[in-house]
Amino acid sequence: MSAAEIRTSAAVLFTALLLAVTAACTGGDGSSTSPRSSSPSGAGRAVLAVKIDNVGPARPHTGLERADIVYVEQVEAGLSRILAVYSSALPPVIGPVRSARETDLELLRQFDRPALAFSGAQSRLLPVIDRAPLDPVPPSEAPGAYFRGPDRPAPHNLYLRPQRIPFEASGVNAVGELGLEVGAPPRGGEREDSRTVRYPSASVTFTWSAERERWLVSLDGSPARTTEDDRLGAGTVVVQDVTVRPSDFRDRSGNTSPFTETVGSGDAVVLRDGRAYEARWTRSAADADTVYTTPDGQRVDLAEGPLWILYAPRGGA
Repeated sequence: MSAAEIRTSAAVLFTALLLAVTAACTGGDGSSTSPRSSSPSGAGRAVLAVKIDNVGPARPHTGLERADIVYVEQVEAGLSRILAVYSSALPPVIGPVRSARETDLELLRQFDRPALAFSGAQSRLLPVIDRAPLDPVPPSEAPGAYFRGPDRPAPHNLYLRPQRIPFEASGVNAVGELGLEVGAPPRGGEREDSRTVRYPSASVTFTWSAERERWLVSLDGSPARTTEDDRLGAGTVVVQDVTVRPSDFRDRSGNTSPFTETVGSGDAVVLRDGRAYEARWTRSAADADTVYTTPDGQRVDLAEGPLWILYAPRGGA
């Protein structure tokens, strides 16, 4: 057992009482997690998506290195948040878990009724989540699957044990659900040693490591590591230029939540094998896959390893 699991396991008894209270009240960040009308069954779930905190006090992350796909999107105050997608394998613990956003609902329409683990949501958003074609799994639905770790303050300490929700890893990489494939790189491209994606109050940098054949991740200028002290890395990175506009929802402080438009088309950059490739992205409808092509219309395939997709505000990458 790792040091991280020993620490988190020690908190289980302490957090049982806390979870009983928080499951009925909030998601730890002022978001409601009142009981839902849907009942998780696990049937037909292709992937598990987990909303993960991405501010300094939430790091290092736990279990993020096992995600098949890692999405990064903008949230309030210009910060970023992560949506990690699992299918091929599940780590014992994932987190810290945070609240869902409207952007997640459109994004996840690309998958066949995914399970979504999150700490809660703005009260007006909860009915929208209920109507979405996904299976929500907040603490109120699976209180025994969540616990609070003792190593950091709330709300940055809520963790998920995915084996305790009705979801089983398929052993198949989730990228297949998006219609993407691992294959040879496109022709051309330019050598790229490093690429930074900037949000108003956050940044993500990818630095190519030929030795590890990975793009090593840095968050807000610091190397991103897991609780096992491993460096986070990606096999392929897609920087997708998107429109980010105000939504109809606000956080508990009154800040308007941004909405990232993932249906439409635009420019993209694909990083793989130490090179950058200009690309286009197209998604014709919410229930359609996002297609990535080269400027001459050829399909873009992925390198082996985790896929990171960053929704970069147009003109901000």
